[in-house]
Amino acid sequence: MTRDTEALHPWLALHHVPGLGPRACLWLLDRFASPAAALAAGDEALATAGAATRLRRILARGPDYRAVERDLDWLKQPDRHIVVLNDPCYPASLRAIPDPPLLLYVCGDPALLASPQLAVVGSRNPTPAGRETAYEFARALVACGLTITSGLAMGIDAAAHEGALDAGGNSIAVTGTGPDRVYPAGHRKLARRLCLQGALVTELAPGTPPRARHFPRRNRIISGLSLGVLVTEAALRSGSLITARLALEQGREVFAVPGSIHNPLARGCHALIRQGAKLVESLEDIVEEITTAQPAPPATQNLMETKPVCTDLVQDGPDALTSRVLARLDFDPVPLDVLVRRTGLTAGQLSSILLALELENHITALPGGLYLRRTQRQSP
Repeated sequence: MTRDTEALHPWLALHHVPGLGPRACLWLLDRFASPAAALAAGDEALATAGAATRLRRILARGPDYRAVERDLDWLKQPDRHIVVLNDPCYPASLRAIPDPPLLLYVCGDPALLASPQLAVVGSRNPTPAGRETAYEFARALVACGLTITSGLAMGIDAAAHEGALDAGGNSIAVTGTGPDRVYPAGHRKLARRLCLQGALVTELAPGTPPRARHFPRRNRIISGLSLGVLVTEAALRSGSLITARLALEQGREVFAVPGSIHNPLARGCHALIRQGAKLVESLEDIVEEITTAQPAPPATQNLMETKPVCTDLVQDGPDALTSRVLARLDFDPVPLDVLVRRTGLTAGQLSSILLALELENHITALPGGLYLRRTQRQSP
């Protein structure tokens, strides 16, 4: 990691050659040893080295030096770092993937990039139990010496970051935007916490907005930084499954938390388990595979247990209360006392709302005071 702008300049220049991707940069560095040499090579030298016509045309256009200056302006701010591929701070695990980023923009502590990490990913719209599971796993895993890495998205990503930070541990968010952007915007407070207690990381230059094509690129960094990937809830068509596939291609461990057969968000995890991912019910299911984490883990705990969650304290109308209760029901049976904790309502208020939801075929009441949300196929 360096703030020596003279040494950094050729790396930024190579990074800002329009149309030049990570694999091409890696190829050039292998042939020419340094960014400056690659940029200085003429067409004849490139052709002799085996560069394709398209690559030579891309290099002939040259770097976007205005983008280089924007990067250097961004770097002048406190706690801002640029870590290039040959830097001692560049994580060895990420350097080993087929298409490592040429450089990383880091807000926060760049030393964390080399720490043992576990990625926790999943649905942007999880069930309450799924969110609690991700949060509790993250809390427990940081106690084992692991840094929790995720993508700053809504849902499972946010729960994993928060669980790690709330436990006093470290967390890294790999973003699909430039380092000066926060997406989603509602995560600005979480992003600030990560900069203070972890790191925000991206290969995308300052000013880069969120684009759909950026997020698969981000996912390879999440898995590349990590010893393994834990998927807690994911639909069959999910970005989390892309991260899991990339992890397998990179030789990382893949873990999946099973769920109810009635929960559509469990199907991605079940598919991963059928394909060989390790089924996870407790902390030890992960730690026994991740042997580099120290200190030793605490005694086994079942992280599938339902935990209390915080509830807002606003005054809601009847429709809002009904929606709140429905949102906190799972596709697995949930007892009334758990719903009391999740919603902040009294048992009397809940009983009335649950009866109405049952009559409207939104939920099913089971023996023993248990309730579960009905799938759409069961609805009339």
